Amino acid sequence: MPRLLPPIPWAPSKDGDSCVSDLYHIGACSKDKHIALQPNRNDGRKGIGRAKGQQAVKPSVAVIIVAAGRGERAGQSVEGPKQYRTIGGSPVLRRTVERFLTHSAICHVTVVVHPDDLDLLSRALGDRLPQVIVVEGGPTRQWSVRLGLEALASGAAPEIVLIHDAVRPFADGALIDRTLAAVGPATGAIPAIPVADTLKRAAAGGTIETTVERTNLYAAQTPQGFPFAAIRAAHAAASAETRDFTDDASIAEWAGMAVRLVDGSVDNVKLTTARDIALADERLRREPKMIDVRTGNGYDVHRLTAGDHVTLCGIAIPHDGALDGHSDADVGLHALTDALLATCGAGDIGDHFPPSDPQWRGAASHIFVEKAVAVIREHGGRIINADISLICEAPKIAPHREAMRLAISAMTGLALERVSVKATTNEAIGFVGRREGIAAIATASVAFGDSA
Repeated sequence: MPRLLPPIPWAPSKDGDSCVSDLYHIGACSKDKHIALQPNRNDGRKGIGRAKGQQAVKPSVAVIIVAAGRGERAGQSVEGPKQYRTIGGSPVLRRTVERFLTHSAICHVTVVVHPDDLDLLSRALGDRLPQVIVVEGGPTRQWSVRLGLEALASGAAPEIVLIHDAVRPFADGALIDRTLAAVGPATGAIPAIPVADTLKRAAAGGTIETTVERTNLYAAQTPQGFPFAAIRAAHAAASAETRDFTDDASIAEWAGMAVRLVDGSVDNVKLTTARDIALADERLRREPKMIDVRTGNGYDVHRLTAGDHVTLCGIAIPHDGALDGHSDADVGLHALTDALLATCGAGDIGDHFPPSDPQWRGAASHIFVEKAVAVIREHGGRIINADISLICEAPKIAPHREAMRLAISAMTGLALERVSVKATTNEAIGFVGRREGIAAIATASVAFGDSA
């Protein structure tokens, strides 16, 4: 029987409690009810093992990532077996796991590991660790896969299972899609590429015995997909008869299951030797970094009431009225605060500064902007520019525009050329046109990650 490894500690998510079962990782989650072997995600995807009351989508798909090998052909490394080696700045296993965690069809991911590798696993997966189920592997790949299958069977078993080598970190979404599309109720599917080289069979003395006809010969890859019940039964039968196979498709064929070939990918390489790992690292380092620049929008409006000035973009301007609000009602800075928070999914101004909290009564709105700037920095972001449009019939904005830009530059740390303040009237239309209120629209761009 499979042994689900004890929970590996991980810092709780800011979005919820750290929920850990007695046997395996549930992970950071809300307080919704969970059931065994569920996807350990709270992202709204449908599939096996969802919270009670959620609708399941057929077919349900799980993946087993086989990561219990010792990788002897790759040589020794202080980083451990090859699945824990670093390529392009990230461990191989993390890259592989993320390929499936981010695929919309996958309900959950099971990682089969060597029991001595739990610390390596924790370091490799980091914040992804609570999103996977961890199962102890066996002495061979075939044994490890069977233990993964039995672990799935002990809970809400999927209809389709993908079985994937941990050291194939370049399996992309299109490859996964092709494999899943070819799996039938009694049919497996594997990606494969035609053999391009001329093949020779060697004689005992090292001479050529014969040249192998390569027509219709393919090199098999993973992930290999199967109807779950059928491949589980095939593995059980192979184990009972002590039969050894080099991949799961071979077991399926032996058990009488038809297995379709789908187009593989030359990029879907298996990292077997130290040279393979070095080439993968070089390949990733040569790839252009994805530009992560996000744009957020904000809108705010306040009604005009009796008073002698309005505060807009941090500048007090004499006026025959005042903006009514819990704080100083600076619509420009409120809109900018929302725009900045939107770039990192950090809610809105009301989440951070609720109007029900008396400490913000009459507060200067630069405090809100400065808080949003701090939140962005905590997320590793760098503000690129800020643009604010004020919509009002009066007062005139032009005489105060440069002072507003300077104020926003000081709050955000932006160069003055990266701050824009504009104004327009509402052509005497609507509540703004009737001088009943002032509105503002703001846009902010923020770079994250390598782009920052």
